[in-house]
Amino acid sequence: MANNNSNYSVVPEAKEALNKFKYEVASEVGVNLKQGYNGDLSSRDAGKIGGQMVKKLIQQAENNMR
Repeated sequence: MANNNSNYSVVPEAKEALNKFKYEVASEVGVNLKQGYNGDLSSRDAGKIGGQMVKKLIQQAENNMR
């Protein structure tokens, strides 16, 4: 049966690398993240980080296909 929980990692070993990537991207877009919980982060700032992460991951995938 398929797992419908979207909070599990397909590749658990990638969690640390993605977390490091998140902090690098946050620094690039000018958002200060704290270690641990960032519940006070605005939706706009969270969107900046997530959007930039997706953009960079897509660029990397496209470059690897060439």
